[in-house]
Amino acid sequence: MKLSSTSFTDGAAIPGRCAFAVMAAVDHIALADNRNPQLSWSDAPAGTRSFVLRCIDPDAPSDPQDVNKEGHSVSAKLPRAEFVHWLMANIPTSVDQIEEGSCSQGVTARGKQQPTGPAGSLQGLNDYSSWFAGDADMEGRYFGYDGPCPPWNDERKHRYVFELLALDCESLQLSPGYGADDLQQALADHVLDHASITGTYSLNPEVARQQTP
Repeated sequence: MKLSSTSFTDGAAIPGRCAFAVMAAVDHIALADNRNPQLSWSDAPAGTRSFVLRCIDPDAPSDPQDVNKEGHSVSAKLPRAEFVHWLMANIPTSVDQIEEGSCSQGVTARGKQQPTGPAGSLQGLNDYSSWFAGDADMEGRYFGYDGPCPPWNDERKHRYVFELLALDCESLQLSPGYGADDLQQALADHVLDHASITGTYSLNPEVARQQTP
């Protein structure tokens, strides 16, 4: 099975228009267009009855102590954890691509409650739901795609792994508001094949210069 994108090249930088934030002269960052990238796939195995799509950043800091703090930096040696940016299940086999911006355009304070997507699909919560907990302006339930916004003082370039899974069932038994753990449990014994593509992103000017154009 193959997964590709016209929005970015595997191993290269994700464009700012597909991110939650971009670098700015004031306050380090500014909210961005937050468009989901274009994705297309082919060569699904025989017996495929639906698809699952997910995007995970495996480079999120495991300790928030120094995140986005003046005079501090997030060490590249700090242990890392996963941050979920997108979960979409029950994608019909009639769908073989998702256009850029078709599922997300712009940052929605408190989260998109009914994100657009292929008919029949079910989108879960991403980790901005927990990240913004306690923030008076942004706290909420964030469904669907919300793009990269790594700490602006992180010494590490973050990777964003978009993964497509081909399943042997038409739908997974998931409740609205499901998360990554719920999805992983539902996937048990249903995955026929998978493919992935990885983009990179940084809001640290020194690290961003090292990104592949």
